[in-house]
Amino acid sequence: MTVVGLGLMGTALAEAFIIAGHPTTVWNRTASKASPLAAKGANAAATIEDAVAASPLIVTCLTTFEDTRSALAPVSVADWDARALVTLNSGNPADAREMAAWADDHGARFLAGAVKNVPAAVGLPDTLLYYSGDQSVFDDYEKTLTVLGGDTVFLGEDPDLAALYEMAVGGTLLPTLVGFYQGAATLQSRGLQVSSMVRFSAKWLDMISSLLPIFAKEIDTGDYSQPLSTVDTFIAGAAHDASLGAEADIDIAWHAPLNDLLRRAADAGHGGDSISVLTEVLKGAEFGADK
Repeated sequence: MTVVGLGLMGTALAEAFIIAGHPTTVWNRTASKASPLAAKGANAAATIEDAVAASPLIVTCLTTFEDTRSALAPVSVADWDARALVTLNSGNPADAREMAAWADDHGARFLAGAVKNVPAAVGLPDTLLYYSGDQSVFDDYEKTLTVLGGDTVFLGEDPDLAALYEMAVGGTLLPTLVGFYQGAATLQSRGLQVSSMVRFSAKWLDMISSLLPIFAKEIDTGDYSQPLSTVDTFIAGAAHDASLGAEADIDIAWHAPLNDLLRRAADAGHGGDSISVLTEVLKGAEFGADK
């Protein structure tokens, strides 16, 4: 196979293929990035045309779909010759659909994917990757792609599903990290080590994880009437944010839009409902107290 794009993640992908014994061609606009992989047994292609011609499976790992199209632009339609193109980059569903149309116009079989972990986790049995698009590509190369992570999932033939799930799942990342960073700043304001709270934070995340199936069922059914925790409970907790910020001398302004969601739900009469009712606020739903 060929790996195009040799940043941290692309390099990890190529290394996983090499370790698994797959003949691997690599290419990057900055050619020097291919040298360490060549030393490990990869073939460093001189041009993108050579890189695509070298393999029936082309795996790209660039920042965006636009970057991918730009890198592949010199390759002629004839040179694709029904080769499989698997993209492992960030982007929204609309970008993925545009990429799928580009691939179809160029005679490539297209599969969009996402790596849901850091580069160091590539190749591990529990590392998750999911894909969507041309099922024949997934069927033909599933065993090969599993080299990149043991938890390999095909979502369906809509080419934008991987991007959709990537953004849906990824929405939890930044708020979670900012919450941890706020805790870190709070402890440091008292001269305490941030490492002292890691075990407790991990337990907290485990608890949240255990609640996700319950919240998902509430949202899927639209029944928020049997709460484990209510909107009003969160509103009561939010009242302490300002005093914490003042005492620890930290910026808690990032809470404002979250607290606004709570107030909007309560104002609509859902203070006693499950906190998962915020989904309806995010959807812009007009819902009243009798829902």
